[in-house]
Amino acid sequence: METPAHAAGTLLEHATTLSLQTGNLLNWGRLSKKCPATPSEELRDCIRTVLNEWSLKMSPELVLELPDTLECSITEATETINPEEREEMKVSAKLFVSGSDFSSVRNAVNMACSALGVAELDSVIIAPPPLEDGIDLSLEHLQPYWTELENLVQNKKIVAIGTSDLDKSLLEQLYLWAQVKPNSNQVNLASCCVMPTDLTAFAKELDIQLLTHNDPKELLSEATFQEAIKESFQDLQVIEWTPLWLLRYSVIVKSRGIIKSKGYILQAKRNPFT
Repeated sequence: METPAHAAGTLLEHATTLSLQTGNLLNWGRLSKKCPATPSEELRDCIRTVLNEWSLKMSPELVLELPDTLECSITEATETINPEEREEMKVSAKLFVSGSDFSSVRNAVNMACSALGVAELDSVIIAPPPLEDGIDLSLEHLQPYWTELENLVQNKKIVAIGTSDLDKSLLEQLYLWAQVKPNSNQVNLASCCVMPTDLTAFAKELDIQLLTHNDPKELLSEATFQEAIKESFQDLQVIEWTPLWLLRYSVIVKSRGIIKSKGYILQAKRNPFT
């Protein structure tokens, strides 16, 4: 009889889509052994831990079925929001997209709403899509993703939408073009110790909230994702797997400003070599 880890590896060899959810990281307890130094380290630890726990507890019937889509999660960490407490909670998310499949925006938001048991997210910030070296971010790069976010606002899946790492010029271009205006813009203080004065003045004039963050330019690269899988399944052809999107969420009690829940949801695809 094959081991759970070997069976899980077999499933990953045949699946084409992987959906991974950490559940509420505050519920992990015994699973968290150390405090990660960076967002990238935390994410990598989360992916590895979820895959390990999932492989140990998955249903043996899955190996007979060899499904195209695998749902990997830690059941005991899963936590939805009590409908009676929904008004007291602020549900915020930051979305990191890879590649040019703009439907990833909609898929990520729908999956987050389902995982948290809510009808809508209070705010979603989108990180600029990764670009090849030498190519500067432009409004044209942002427009397809922003259009998807605007549709979700109009369909009452998101209340407010924001951006990350836009300078004053690009933020102004987006603001003038967009139907649903950005209500926030994150600034990475690692590359900018003081808020640029032109950005600050522009944001103040149009009531755009400026926030800070310490995320790397690409939080979940293809290489990082493959390394995390490799740590759990050493014999797997990880080079076939690539992340589509990553969503990090937090649920905050409005009146007290404390975090009630936080976690990651991601989706990846496998491109078999022919």
